Parts: sequence; C-alpha cells; structure tokens
Amino acid sequence: MSIEVNNISKSYGIQKALDNISFAVNKGEIVGFLGPNGAGKSTLMKILTTYIAADEGAAAVNGFDVNTQAKAVQQSIGYLPEHNPLYLDLYVREYLAFNADVYKVAKSRIEEVIQLTGLSNESHKKIGQLSKGYRQRVGLANALLHNPDVLILDEPTTGLDPNQLVEIRNVIKNVGKDKTVFLSTHIMQEVEAICDRVIIIDKGKIVADKKLDNLISANKEQVIEVEFDLKVEESLIEQIPYLKSFKNTQGCSWELTFVSDKDMRPTVFDFAYDNGLKTLQLNQKNKNLETVFREMTK
Repeated sequence: MSIEVNNISKSYGIQKALDNISFAVNKGEIVGFLGPNGAGKSTLMKILTTYIAADEGAAAVNGFDVNTQAKAVQQSIGYLPEHNPLYLDLYVREYLAFNADVYKVAKSRIEEVIQLTGLSNESHKKIGQLSKGYRQRVGLANALLHNPDVLILDEPTTGLDPNQLVEIRNVIKNVGKDKTVFLSTHIMQEVEAICDRVIIIDKGKIVADKKLDNLISANKEQVIEVEFDLKVEESLIEQIPYLKSFKNTQGCSWELTFVSDKDMRPTVFDFAYDNGLKTLQLNQKNKNLETVFREMTK
C-alpha cells in the first residue's frame, strides 16, 4: 500500500476535525479527496506529511509510519500544500537548485521538472514576479524534484486559468502513471478528468469511498427535462411510473426525477403519446460528481 490510514482522529479544542477515519490507497492510484471547507481534508494531509500528529490512530506512507519514521516519509513524498510556501526573492532556478541540494538530487533534474511543469519561459524570473498560477507550478516542480513515489497535492490548481488547468491536469495524469497521487480540490471537473477513485469526507467522517464511475452510477436517480406541446395538470404527471418528484420549470416544460436503473425517456414518450401530447424536447440530465457531492455533504 502507498498510503494506509487506520482509525485516525484529530481535534482542535472541542472541534473534531477527523473522526476515526480509515482507508488505503494502492500504488499507482490517483485519488481525489473531496469535502466541504472545514471537513478535515487539509488536516489529514498534514498528518500524512508528518506536519502534525494525530490524536488517535495510525498512518503510514510507503510503509513508513508517520509518527516513528517521519524522515523516511518526508523523503518518499512530494507535497504541495494549500498555501504554497515559496521564497519570493529567489529566482525559479535558484529556488529549485536550493531544494535539489536539500534532497541531494542531480542538478539535471531541475531542467526536467521545469520542462514537465511548463516553467521554461518563466524560469529566469524571481518567484515574486510570477502570477499565482505560475507560483503553483513552481510548487509542483519542487514536489516532483526528488522523484517521489507518492504525491500529496492540496488544491494544486488554485489560481490557474483554464489553459493552465488543462496543462497541469495533464502533468498530474502523466505523473500518475508511475506514482501514487492523493489530491484535494474543490474543482469537480478536475477530479472527473484526473482521478480513478474518490473519497468524500464530511464533518470529519468518510461518507463515500468508491471508484469514480461506480460512485456516480451507484445513485439510481435520473433527471429528465421534457417539453410538451400543451399544458399538463400535475395530477396527470403524477401517474408516470417510478416518478420520485417533478417540477414545472416554465409553461409546458417539466423536470422529472425518477428512481430507476433503466432509461426513463421511453416511458415519458409513451406517457405523452397515451395522453395525446407531443414531446417537443426530451433530454436526460446525467448526474455528475458535483451533484453526488452536494447530496452527500448537504
């Protein structure tokens, strides 16, 4: 296992940030760690990186205990914290060279991570002159510098514009081919594009831990938008089979929510035909990760 978390709890005063959580991450997985603000995401990442200690439970990274083998843990992970700490007066290459000495890696590795993170055109500047997006790239380059087995990334795409998002997303996906990546983000599209598996935490407890596809498909609800050619009474709409709820969105348009494994669009079409109606529009709104996340953390 690349990451093992067993019955970890952590409190700040009377506030319980983590409440007896457990999970394991296999080598080569890219796992999205999601939760509302204050759910405990950053706290767990700080425990895994040995920055703080848990009150109860145990955790290991690459087989090294985070409490008794902190140095070995630090050497085997690359960490990009939420608030990326950088020396703003140093030049990009100077900063990476400093950290290369700390990690005792070859200077040639500096050029590799600069290329990998798209920093080439900015690498001659001081870090303080860079935009927030490029500062994130410097942090990611530093996390990759010693070629760690595990990457722990806390909000890695903060401050990136849409083009930069795509570029960094590709970097993380490529890195994830031979590394374990454990990342926290509020951008659901990033998780859908990058991650194999999703862990959702709410109020310090894990409320979901599944493969991304299984998490979305496990919820049998489906929403269908339909527009008829005539107005329909609610009493008639209620007769549609497997209907959980409905809403008249405008005029002759309805949003229908079903609980069923099968595609309910033919059922809605048959309902219209049987009642002398025509369907002007009939669309299925697929549930995405954002919808599932809201339902699990509301």
